[in-house]
Formats: sequence, C-alpha cells, structure tokens
Amino acid sequence: MKFIHTADIHWGMNPDSDKPWSRERAQAIKDTFTRIIKEAKDRDADCIFISGDLFHSQPLVRDLKEINYLFSTIPAIHVCIIAGNHDRIRKSSALYSFTWSPNVTFFMGEELSSVYFEDINTEVFGFSYHSAEITENRLAGVQAPANGRISILMAHGGDSKHLPFDRDQLLATSFSYIALGHIHKPEIFPGSRMAYPGSPEPLDKTESGRHGIIVGDINYMTGKVTSLEFVPLSKTQYISLAVHVTPETTNAELADRIDEEIQKRGQEHIYRFRIRGMRDPEMEFDLDALSYRWKISEIIDESEPQYDFSALFAEHPSDMIGFYIQALQKENASPIEKKALYYGINALLHTTDERSQS
Repeated sequence: MKFIHTADIHWGMNPDSDKPWSRERAQAIKDTFTRIIKEAKDRDADCIFISGDLFHSQPLVRDLKEINYLFSTIPAIHVCIIAGNHDRIRKSSALYSFTWSPNVTFFMGEELSSVYFEDINTEVFGFSYHSAEITENRLAGVQAPANGRISILMAHGGDSKHLPFDRDQLLATSFSYIALGHIHKPEIFPGSRMAYPGSPEPLDKTESGRHGIIVGDINYMTGKVTSLEFVPLSKTQYISLAVHVTPETTNAELADRIDEEIQKRGQEHIYRFRIRGMRDPEMEFDLDALSYRWKISEIIDESEPQYDFSALFAEHPSDMIGFYIQALQKENASPIEKKALYYGINALLHTTDERSQS
C-alpha cells in the first residue's frame, strides 16, 4: 500500500504578513499543496493522510470547494483528513454541511473512530480537534485490532497543550504506521513506523531547512512499512547566514557579500543575516537599505566596534572616559555589558569631539 503523509499545510495563511512578499508566500502554500496532489497521482499512491491543520483557520465554503476540486482530480486515491488545533471543528463550521468527493474521509468526531478500505485492506483511525487545546493523552492505551488489516493511526499534537502523547508508547503499539501532525519540522522516528512530515512550506523565519512530505510503502502480507522517506517539495526555504566583517568593511562591500551569498543559494529563498566581527567604530551599517534589496526577513548586527581600550585609557586616565572603561571593561563581559561599554565610549568620545570643536 503506497501512501503520502502530509500535515500543517495552513491553507489561507499569509506568512510574513508585514513583508512585501507575503502574498507570494500565501500562494506558494496553495501551489505546493497542488503539487502534493500531483505527486500522489504520479506515484500511483493508494492513500493521502492529512494529519491536521489543512487550513490555517476555520475554512470558508470557498476554501472547501477549492480543496475538494483537487481531491476530485484523484478519484482512485483515498484521502483521509483530521482537523488540528488551527482548523478545529466548531458548531458553526461549514464542514458540517459540506459534501466531499467520494474518495475523501474527514474524521469529524472528537473520539477515535476508523474507516476500512476493502480494496487495499487498510483501516485508518483518527479524530479531530473541537477545541484549541487537548491537554490529556487521548492516545494512552490505544492499540490496532488484530484483524489482519493494515492499520494507520492519524494524530495531531505532541506538546503539553496539544495531545501530549508518549512517543515510546505509540512506537510500541501494533499500528502499521502512525501519521502525525502539528510539529512543522520533518522527523522520521526509529523503525520508520511513525513520522512528522512537517509543514510542506516553511511558515515563518524560524522554520529553516527543507520542507516537503513523507512517502511510504506498506507490505500487504505483513502489514509492515517497507520504505519511508522524506521528499522535499517546498518552493522556498528560510536560510540563516552569518556575515563576518572587519574594520575595513564598508556598506558597499557588505551589500556585495550579501548579494553573493543570495545569488549562490537562490533569490527565491528568504534570508536571515547576522553581522559578526569587528567594525570601524565610525561605521554604521545601513540595515534598512540591505533589507529593501532582497527577501531578507531579518538582519541582526552583532558586530563590535574595534576600540583600543588600552590606548584610550592611557589617553584618558583621569577623566570620564577612563573611569567608564575602568568600571565596565571585564574579561568575561556579557553581550549586554559589552554593548553598554561600546555605546557609552562612543557617546563619550563624540561628546568630547563636540566640546573640542566649540
């Protein structure tokens, strides 16, 4: 039995809502989900498991129609869906009156239930969220029935507020495969019987690395997983990089180096940069100008001005500058203490300069 396992699509979300590329990211979520449907067709999959948060919030009828059209293009593939904490089922949900394509099973209930697909001898178990949080382990003691069927468990959660299940206990159950959702980073557990696919597209700047889907195969005779792999699909990655500067580095040189790094990895990606090293005390990097030129979600300047504190103290042994250096300069200073020293010395030196010119 061939399957595709996905979760946390968050259809309808606008990632990086304060950035000019937000609409592009929203469309990428939909485009990548469409690619998942195509992957299922091309791979001749028997099932697609969507383990929660297909939608970013309560879906409108138009959202359900868009998704359902995609499912209708793969009528021979069984599509199984559970609702997660984001798209949890509410009393006014349009899901209650919506008619899905015949190949779609949406587990609407709060209690664990199952559906059996005779053509592939597979029984799928799942339940949906009806509240924002599930703080009890509803999977404690759950086991697959010994009925000779391939058994799939779908679940959304894994932290203290969202179905805090015991991973070792789940791995010890007799399910053929456990299709998890909620954690946006892909993870295949030891034994290849349980996995998080992660979100198909990264949804914010903290979600670095490759994103995609899980593709698997289960033997009909043994009910065991014979292959399980993570397949990257995302159009975009969030990439974090550090750029090291020296006292000779100018704004133009810094821009050239950032441009070089982006060209090397691809302009379609979104970047976070940390500027590190020692800079000229008189140099101020124009971070806003850098952010406008590329898809940069964040630039953090961690560079330090290269002051010669020994020489400064020798020049100012008995004035405010000397006292300030003596009070704040420490061998194991924290980042905050270092900043206080640098900013304070910079301010005192400029005050001295202004007084000497008056």
